[in-house]
Amino acid sequence: MRQVWRDFSLSTGMAGLVAVLVGFTSSAAIVFSAAQALGATPAQMVSWMWALGIGMGMTSLVLSLWYRQPVLTAWSTPGAAVLAVSQGVSLPEATGAFMVCALLTMVVGFSGWFERLMGQIPLALASALLAGVLARFALDAVGAVVHAPALVMAMTGAYVLGRRWWPRWSVPVVLLVGMGVAALQGQLHLSSIVWTWALPVWVNPAWSWAAMVGVALPLFVVTMASQNLPGVAAQRASGFDIPVSPVVGATGLASFCLAPFGGYALNLAAITAAICMGQESHADPTRRYTASVTAGVVYIALGLAGGTIVSLMAAFPQALVLAVAGLALLGTIASGLSAAVKDEQQRDAALLTFLVTLSGVTVAGVGSAFWGVVVGGLAQWFWTRRQAGSH
Repeated sequence: MRQVWRDFSLSTGMAGLVAVLVGFTSSAAIVFSAAQALGATPAQMVSWMWALGIGMGMTSLVLSLWYRQPVLTAWSTPGAAVLAVSQGVSLPEATGAFMVCALLTMVVGFSGWFERLMGQIPLALASALLAGVLARFALDAVGAVVHAPALVMAMTGAYVLGRRWWPRWSVPVVLLVGMGVAALQGQLHLSSIVWTWALPVWVNPAWSWAAMVGVALPLFVVTMASQNLPGVAAQRASGFDIPVSPVVGATGLASFCLAPFGGYALNLAAITAAICMGQESHADPTRRYTASVTAGVVYIALGLAGGTIVSLMAAFPQALVLAVAGLALLGTIASGLSAAVKDEQQRDAALLTFLVTLSGVTVAGVGSAFWGVVVGGLAQWFWTRRQAGSH
């Protein structure tokens, strides 16, 4: 623990805080919608926040300390979207489906199947995948200028100046400037935050084929394809060789234990993890794990105070969150694009992967990250075979 304190810095701490801010505020509303669609009571919705906060916090904290590398987990946002549109499934039946999904995640994780699949994806395609996933946030930040021009332009100016004179502190400076401008405009409502402790509520799981087919399998597929896949890509593109099998298996184990309390699906983070793994977190890659450790501690605190999440979401204007996320990820996006187009033989396939991923297209309930890899991988395979056949 003494080594952790020596490795910790203000920049990694701020990176962890920004990651949590972006993670919660960007998709917490979808999680609430999912809980409501399944008939959860207000107390059970608070329990969901407790379970997800504890799950994300403990897995991020323990795995980051164990591997001394930035491992950040998250709830399955596309999984929550699947749950939000589910019909005719009760909360107990959905809870049983959560546990089955977690068991499937444990199997493909601990068995090494998912890691072997990831081993077949070239680094150029993985980098393009990451850049495509993150570029959407940068575009959202640009779009936020329309709704809050003064706020976003002030934050952009702070980023430009920060990158010029204080590159390591550019993101914290952006956040502080954004909070200051939002406060002057009356858009920051910190006084409205109400701190209340969360209590876990147990839901007895029930089993039905309808829930297995309609909830468990779609939840598993979208979580693996749209969350874990770009999560591993983010790690590799950032230069971290984190063991895939035990980490993915651990998220499944945590999900299984927390499913009766509302922990529907945990997975590797991609967008928020990139904030912790980027150079803005710390110039020394060996010390960036303290950013995800910080995020883990904050996640646990927010999970314990799950009743505060709604008021916390309302405290920050959406434009501020979008601008912080987009600006914090610019360096990682540039690195991903650079690695994607570096190899001329893989450049075209990598660009296809980037464009399909950036499009945000969803087919059969599976997000664009999966289809980007499929399209780019098939194109690279076809072109490689053509070149081999011509010799």
